[in-house]
Amino acid sequence: YPSTHGVFEESIQEVTKIIHDNGGQVYMDGANMNAQVGLTSPGLIGADVCHLNLHKTFAIPHGGGGPGMGPIGVAKHLAPFLPGHSVVPMGGSQPISAVSAAPWGSSLILLISYGYIKMLGAVGVRKSTEYAILNANYLKVKLEAYYNILYSGKHNTVAHEMILDCRDFKKNSGVEAGDIAKRLMDYGYHAPTVSFPVAGTLMVEPTESESKAELDKFISAMIAIRKEVAEVESGEADVTDNVLLNAPHTCKMVVSDNWNHVYSREKASFPLPYIAESKFWPSVGRVDNARGDRNLICTCPSTEEYTEETAAV
Repeated sequence: YPSTHGVFEESIQEVTKIIHDNGGQVYMDGANMNAQVGLTSPGLIGADVCHLNLHKTFAIPHGGGGPGMGPIGVAKHLAPFLPGHSVVPMGGSQPISAVSAAPWGSSLILLISYGYIKMLGAVGVRKSTEYAILNANYLKVKLEAYYNILYSGKHNTVAHEMILDCRDFKKNSGVEAGDIAKRLMDYGYHAPTVSFPVAGTLMVEPTESESKAELDKFISAMIAIRKEVAEVESGEADVTDNVLLNAPHTCKMVVSDNWNHVYSREKASFPLPYIAESKFWPSVGRVDNARGDRNLICTCPSTEEYTEETAAV
């Protein structure tokens, strides 16, 4: 079983057996099916319940572009308790009450995943899994000289994702994982998962869908960022005014006459040659994450402004 720590848990069947022998049930997180389809299964592992995330593994967008949708499978002994619905007859013989307003959730999403699976076929879905694992290990080999890979298996390999440990950077330079995530935007990349499942780390998951050329571009970006961290560590770059702590850099910031940073505009926005060929400009610069998390900030006009507009009409 590929855990969220990026390694295959070889003792998973022993673990589930111990739980069952002591009267427990096993709920499996299907978020990591990207490294399982065609190679293993929740039933083989010994799960009693498993939700299958359709995003990432089955062609549904992740995050803001796609809802967290997917079927929940259960072992035979739990089938009688599958949820029912007040309008549409469904569920098991002893159903619990509805868990979704619609009988089958966002059912139109299921058609996309069904089509994806049908077009790939049994061989194709297994190939997707194998490529996801291959891509992750390719990144690992290329990046491990620059970043500490927090976990790996007994053969020094990872599953479909890996965790880059950035905690020492903060001790030596003040740079945190979040700073690296924001700097990646200047390189044209949406950041990977930050500080999960381990605080102060980046969890990188390339999936099966990226070409080697794209993987190489990402590798070059991560290596360049590591060198920028090293510049701060050595004192070559200012510890309080550097490309990492000020990232991301918007177009408005770079073209402004008011440029007060000790580094160049080019270093800020075009740190590698490939970026100039297809530059992605972040629309928003650095924000205060903690303040945003702790305070409700409304961007709507004030009620006074609405009143003034009504009066003017």
